[in-house]
Parts: sequence; structure tokens; C-alpha cells
Amino acid sequence: MEDLVQEPAGIEVAGAPSMPVDAEIAEAGDIDIMETTSWQWPTLDYGESPERVLIIRKQFQDAQRKSGAADKYPFGNFLKGVKWSPDGTSFLTNSEDAKLRVFDLPADTLQRPALDSEVEDDSVAAALTIWEGEIVYDFAWFPNMHASDPATCCFVATSRDKPVHLWDAYTGQLRGTYRGYNDKDEVTAAFSVAFSTGGDRLWCGYEQCIRVFDVARPGREYTEHMTVNGVTKEGQAGIISCLSASPDHGGLVAAGSYDRTVGIYSEAMAEQLFVLSGHTGGITQVQFSRDGTYLYSGARKDGSILCWDVRYTVGEVYRLSRESSNTNQRIAFDIEPGGRHLATGGEDGCVRVFDLTTGELKATHRAAPDTVNGFGFHPMLPLVATASGERRFRVWDEDDEEDEREAEDEGMRNSVSIWRFACSWPEGPVSSADGDAPRETDADSIITLDNGAPDKFCVDGNGEADPRDTIHGGLGKPSRGECEVAGTNGAWSASSLQCKCANSCFLRIHV
Repeated sequence: MEDLVQEPAGIEVAGAPSMPVDAEIAEAGDIDIMETTSWQWPTLDYGESPERVLIIRKQFQDAQRKSGAADKYPFGNFLKGVKWSPDGTSFLTNSEDAKLRVFDLPADTLQRPALDSEVEDDSVAAALTIWEGEIVYDFAWFPNMHASDPATCCFVATSRDKPVHLWDAYTGQLRGTYRGYNDKDEVTAAFSVAFSTGGDRLWCGYEQCIRVFDVARPGREYTEHMTVNGVTKEGQAGIISCLSASPDHGGLVAAGSYDRTVGIYSEAMAEQLFVLSGHTGGITQVQFSRDGTYLYSGARKDGSILCWDVRYTVGEVYRLSRESSNTNQRIAFDIEPGGRHLATGGEDGCVRVFDLTTGELKATHRAAPDTVNGFGFHPMLPLVATASGERRFRVWDEDDEEDEREAEDEGMRNSVSIWRFACSWPEGPVSSADGDAPRETDADSIITLDNGAPDKFCVDGNGEADPRDTIHGGLGKPSRGECEVAGTNGAWSASSLQCKCANSCFLRIHV
């Protein structure tokens, strides 16, 4: 691997250890983060309002108070998104001041008391701040990132008039750059970035094309794939604004475009398989379901998240309504690790939770007095992160005390919050006030099977082990099964380990 990694001319790979960093990342590509823990995703109680346990806002306010900041950021600094690291130890924010900030999650977060709205100090300081220099279009964590392996602790970001940067999440040093060029041999910025499922490839969206880089070889080497057929003019025109790889290693990548279409591509060859239409605005986010069979897409100035079945693409399955019809902002949504629920922000400051088995609204919670543009479920704990903020135009009289108070409150609107939900672990209920870390059960081993995709768990004759082989051959005889939809025992087959209900559900097997 070392022989394959060469430092391209003109690129400084700072802080490299004895082995080239990019080679370490490539070799770590087969690390399965979830294999490092035996935790099961808890069942969150969405009927109970979550508690805010962390808040960060002063650090973003201070950025706009610095000398000259008013000229550079005339509408104030505001959040544009937040993303958890794949191992859940930290979260990354993007804001109008062109800075990316990494915050470490305190170890006692689950035990912290709830915060009220009057708290003034930030709960945690940024462990790392990186200035991109220009407005950040998109950013993404390395999918196999784990804090115990520094080589995997990195993320990419793309900003205006700059190449894609690979940053070290520990030191803040630049590990490498991935440069796309236009027909005049000028560096052009990517509008979206996403790693392949294994982390060995980096997909970057440009205008009417997708460029795929080898993560282990930073520089200008890439394969280019046009998203519009030059003869028929069919495909995806405009800017490729968002990308997402299927999490189940199904070999699919979804690409959203500002021409209001969603394209599905093969991950191996970047071949365009089909194009989906149905949104009224430019696509801002695409995300696959946990089993890779469904795709969810959101758009700007569009009040719906569309659900698509990638196996049958005649039309959308259903629409999830949210408050995003009057904004050009990216309003983020996320699917919980258990795969059962989807939650999204909105321009009314509320977070809405939907049941994906029915498409129905399950709960609505107030999170901020302005737009909630960032949202993400913690990969293992009953925590969610929200980011709020928006560009504001203000003209007010200095003598007007009410306007002065509103100006002060404006900084209160721009914040990142970590919320704790009441939940139940597999062993029993855990309240939101004294949420303990999940515990391994001594009596049972619990395995969750996706009944909506039973073919994924069938033995196909190639001799490879699967969850059923593990249960019958290793852990023991199944003692009971619980259908997540019906919640009844006995409605499942011990031999096939498949639920007999008519719904697509998640079946928990106790052995």
C-alpha cells in the first residue's frame, strides 16, 4: 500500500506519521465501527419532550463581534449544519464564518442535568477550529472514523473556489487535497462530497458531472462521469448538490441536483441507473434507509421529504411534510440507527419525528426560536444534535429599546444543542434524567433482523455465515421473538427467523 501512495506535487501532507496517512486510512477502510460495541440501539420515547443537556452559542457569536467581521458577515454568523462522528465521540459544525469546529462529547452527557433557556456559558469549547477561508459548501466524516485509531480521525470539506480538503480531526492539519479541473485547466470547487461505503473512494459533485477520487491518492487524479447524456440530453442537469452512499454495501450512490432530480448510480462504475423526479425545488439532501432499499430526499422551498423504493421506482412511496417551503436553506433530516424513525428540522424551529413504517407524524418538539437547519441522531446513544440559525436582514433605530433587545436575542437563536431523549434499553426502561449507558444482558443475546428485506438473511449456498447461522449454530436456540410493529410474541417462525406479520418490521430475536 505504501508503494501506491505518493504525495502529489504542490500538496503538503502535514503531520504525517511514519506510514503515509492516506495509506493508513485506506487500510482502515474495512474497520466496522459497530463491531467495537455490543450495544443495541435503544427505543426512544418521542412522546416525552427531550431535555437539552448541552448548548453552544457564544463561540459563534464571538466570531461576528471581531474587528471587521461586520463587513465580512453583514448578516451575522449563523450555523449551517452539524454532523456526528461515526463513532459518536464528537460532532462537527459548519457556520457562515467559513469555520469548521469539532466538539468532543463529554463523557457524562447522559448524566448531566437538563439546561434551561437562561444559561449563558457554553457547555463545551471547540476542541478544534479550522478556517476554510471561503463559504463551506459541504463536509463529511470519514465513515470508518474511530477515536482509538488516529489515522481514521479525519473529514473532508469543500468550499468556494478551493479544492476538496482532507483535514486531520486531531491536529487540524491538512492531510491532502483532491482537485477537480474545468475545461480551462482551472481548479473548480465541488458542491458536494461523500465517501463510498467502505471509505476508499471520495465522490464529489460538480456542475453536470461527478468526479470520483481514490482516497489513498490525493491530487488531480480522478474519474469523471457526466450526469447528462450529450446526445439525448437526458439525465441530471445543473449542480450536483448532495451525495449519499447506500449503508448496506449495496453498491448504490444517490445524487441530488438543483434541477430537482435525484439520480441513482452504481458505486462500482458510477453508471447512472435511473433518475427520479417529484420535487418542486432543488435537492438539498438524500439519504438511504438502513437496509438500503428506500431512499429519502429533501429539497429547498419544498415542504415534503419524498420516500422512494429503489427496487420499484415508478413513483414515490409517500411524502413526509415539514416546514421548509419558504427557505433556500439546507434543512437536514436523519434516520435513527434503529431504522424505524426519521426526524427533520424546519424553518419554524421544530423537529418533527415520523414513523417510517407508515409515513405518519409521530411527534413534534420545539428546538429553537428560528430555523433548525441541522439535525442528527447519535449513532449509539439516546442523543440528538440540532443546529439553528438563518441569514437575517435588519434595519432598526438605535433609540428603539425593543429592537435592541431583539438584536441581543438574535445571538440566542444561533446555537448548537444536544438533546437527551427518554428511552428503554433492551434490558428495561431508562429515564431521561438518569440515563445510564446501555448494558449487556446476561440472560439473552439479542439480534435484530430486518423483516423488510428477508433475502439479506437467507443462506444462498455460498457457505458464508449470516445472522441465522450465528443464532442456530453459535448462540443457541431462539427463546422468543418480538415484532416491532405488532409487539406480540408467537407471530414469528423460529425456523426461518422471520416475522409473520404483513408489515415491514424489525424482528428482535432473543437467544
